[in-house]
Amino acid sequence: MQQTRVVQLEEGKENGTMVRTGQYKSFPPKLLLLLGFFLAFAVTVFIISVSTIKYSGIQSVVTTVTSSFVPCREEESSGLSRWIQPPMVLMHNMSDEELLWRASLWPRRKEYPFNRVPKIAFMFLTKGPLPLASLWERFLKGHKGLYSVYIHPHPSFTAKFPVNSVFHERQIPSQVAEWGRMSMCDAEKRLLANALLDISNERFVLVSESCIPLFNFTTIYSYLIKSKHSFMGAFDDLGPFGRGRYSQNMEPEVPITKWRKGSQWFEINRDLAATIVEDTLYYPKFKEFCRPACYVDEHYFPTMLTIEKPAVLANRSLTWVDWSRGGPHPATFGRSDITEKFFERIFDGRNCPYNDGNTSMCYLFARKFAPSTLEPLLHIAHKVLGF
Repeated sequence: MQQTRVVQLEEGKENGTMVRTGQYKSFPPKLLLLLGFFLAFAVTVFIISVSTIKYSGIQSVVTTVTSSFVPCREEESSGLSRWIQPPMVLMHNMSDEELLWRASLWPRRKEYPFNRVPKIAFMFLTKGPLPLASLWERFLKGHKGLYSVYIHPHPSFTAKFPVNSVFHERQIPSQVAEWGRMSMCDAEKRLLANALLDISNERFVLVSESCIPLFNFTTIYSYLIKSKHSFMGAFDDLGPFGRGRYSQNMEPEVPITKWRKGSQWFEINRDLAATIVEDTLYYPKFKEFCRPACYVDEHYFPTMLTIEKPAVLANRSLTWVDWSRGGPHPATFGRSDITEKFFERIFDGRNCPYNDGNTSMCYLFARKFAPSTLEPLLHIAHKVLGF
C-alpha cells in the first residue's frame, strides 16, 4: 500500500498532475522581458507627468514673482540713475527730523561721474497764493532742466495750478511759520532740505510771493552759477538791533564776536545749504535764547555761517528792498509804482563786489510787490526786465 502511494507520487511528478508543483513553475523569459518593458514604460510616463505638472506650477509661480519684482530689477539695472533722479512727487510723509537727516546725505566728492547740469532751486516761502505766478511763468519759460520750483505755503493752503504750469505739484509738506520765530527758520530749512533731494540743484534762492526777478533767466542763471560766493548778509551790528539782541547763554557755541545780522532773503550754493540742513549744534541755542525781540530769522543763518564758512559769504543779499519809509517792514509797492523810473532807481548808482572784481548788477530780485502790480509788470517786463 505504501509502495503504491510512492508510485503514484512519482507518476504525478512526471505527468504534472500534482497541484503544488505548479506554484514553483517559472515564467518564460520572453514574458518576463515584456513585463519589464511595460513596468519601465509605466514608470517613465508617471515621472514625466509629475514633472510636467510640477514644472507648470513652478513656472507660473516664478512668472508671478518675477513680474512683481520688475520695478526692483529695473531699479537695480539702472545703476547710478536711481540715486541721482529727483523725487517725482514732492509731497511725502517724512517728519522734519527724517527729512533733514535724509537731505544731509550728500556726496563729499566734488567730481560727478555723470553729466550733471546745475540747476537753480527757486524756493517760495508764501502765506498761500502766488499772485505774481504769471510773471514767474514768463521768466522761467523755455528753460526747463535749469531750474526747480518749491512752494512752502501755510499748511491749510493747497496750491492748484494747471498741469502745464511750472508750479504744478511743486508744493512741499509745510507747517505754520511765524515771523521772527524759529518756525520761520524751520520753514526755510524745510525748503532747503526738499531742494537738496535733487542732486542737480546747485544754487538755492529764497523768495516770497511778493518777489520778482529783475533780469531774464539767462542773466540770473549765469550770475549765480559762476559766482564764487553765496549771497547772505552777515553784518556785525553794534547797536540795539544787532548785538543788543545777543544773549550770553549762547556761549560758548556762539560768542558775541561772531554774532551777525542779515536779510532773511538769501541766495546760497549747495555746500552752504547742506551746512544749514545738517546743523544740530547752533539750532538749540537760537531756538531757546533768540526770541522776540530777538528775531531769529535775521540772526541764525548769518551767525552760523559766519562761524562755519565765513570765506564763502559775499556778505550781501541779491534781493532789493526799500527801507526808506521806516518801520519794522520794508515798503510794499502797488500798481501806480510800476514805472520805468521806479526800476531805474533799483538798477542805477551802485557798485558791489562780485568774484574778483566789481559789478553794477547788485540785485537780481526785488520785493515787496502787491498783487495789483501783476498787470503793469507783465506790460513792462519785456522792455525793462528783459523777458
